[in-house]
Amino acid sequence: MADDPLDGVLNLEEQFYQEGFKQGSEDGIKAGRIEGRSFGLERGFEKFQESGRLHGKAIIWANRLPHLKARSAATRASRETERTLENAEQLGSSSITGEPEVRKGLPPLQSNPRLEKNVTVLYALVEPESLSTENNDEAVNDFDDRIKRAQGKAKIIERTIGEDSGSSQPREGPSSPARR
Repeated sequence: MADDPLDGVLNLEEQFYQEGFKQGSEDGIKAGRIEGRSFGLERGFEKFQESGRLHGKAIIWANRLPHLKARSAATRASRETERTLENAEQLGSSSITGEPEVRKGLPPLQSNPRLEKNVTVLYALVEPESLSTENNDEAVNDFDDRIKRAQGKAKIIERTIGEDSGSSQPREGPSSPARR
């Protein structure tokens, strides 16, 4: 048999199926990339937001500890002195006058070697310079592991100092009117 004139009509359904499959695959690849990128950005933002929150808590707690505060006070004082001198030079004055600053701060925490160690470890776990932003399995797993360990340390610290994880306010006692 030679070419049958109805072959094109009989194979029309298969031809449309193949064209639809090809177009669907191309559209799926494009949409998958867009959705994957959007999901990746969202998850990455959430992870780094959590690491930033924990980093901020670690800094606050470290500055409330007497032993760690004393260590960082010397470097902070030298920086402030340098800034003050630079500002005075920029203004053209040789003497620095003014009223003393009244600073209000958070109450210091009790001196506790275990608490100091936990705060130091928490800071080391979420230090931004040491967190990898690479997109490979090893780096992502390391990042997730460090964040989980940091969350655990933060809970330990919060329980030790009596702070609630949702705020920096001390917990109320059982006889407190807020808990009734």
